[in-house]
Amino acid sequence: MSTQKIALITGANKGIGLETARQLAQKNITVLIGARDEAKGEEAIAELRKEGFEARAIAIDVTKSESIRKAAAQVEKEFGHLDILVNNAGVMLDDEDRKVSEQSLDVWRDTFGTNFFGLIETTQAFLPLLRKSDAGRIVNLSSILGSITLHAKPGSPIYDSKTTAAYSVSKSAVNAYTVQLARELKDTKVKVNAAHPGWVKTDMGGEGASMEVSEGAKTGVALATLVADGPSGTYQHMGKDLPW
Repeated sequence: MSTQKIALITGANKGIGLETARQLAQKNITVLIGARDEAKGEEAIAELRKEGFEARAIAIDVTKSESIRKAAAQVEKEFGHLDILVNNAGVMLDDEDRKVSEQSLDVWRDTFGTNFFGLIETTQAFLPLLRKSDAGRIVNLSSILGSITLHAKPGSPIYDSKTTAAYSVSKSAVNAYTVQLARELKDTKVKVNAAHPGWVKTDMGGEGASMEVSEGAKTGVALATLVADGPSGTYQHMGKDLPW
């Protein structure tokens, strides 16, 4: 079994996922670039290798069970364990011109298929390998839009942000799952936390976002590299707990 620290980041061929991989690689961690499109994954690792980092591409579509199983089998065969799983793959499919009650069921199902059920299935597949690590870390990419507390509080930064209901509710579900899994794993070396990256200039965040991609990756990277007495079952942004 390899003693090198290994990190898998899903949806890592661009944006926050790729930058998370870059920042983990800067810490001498071998990064596995998870991508649905193998060609795009190869382009991403070529970019990292030019910068002198150790990176590998892993084909994984979190909406397809067979793809997840193959990816887990590949990591087990090549490395024997996994130290870090960053569940970064996600979609925002809401029609922002529609009211909450008018979003199609297909949008709800497809959003949850990737953001929630895909995250759970990926975590289940890789958890046996994370248990073999001396310091297993699971980071679930969430969003401040997943905060039910802030959505319900008049005057909060997101109180009026109700145009992406399917996305927001899927992230609320991710937060809830994070707490449940952290409780199960509390007596192990595996820590599970949810990260709000911030409003970041990505394809999803848009050019009007307030944070650069390099900043957006910082919360996830910090949670992926927590020390032994670090927290588990938290929902954080830049080292601060967010209200559930």
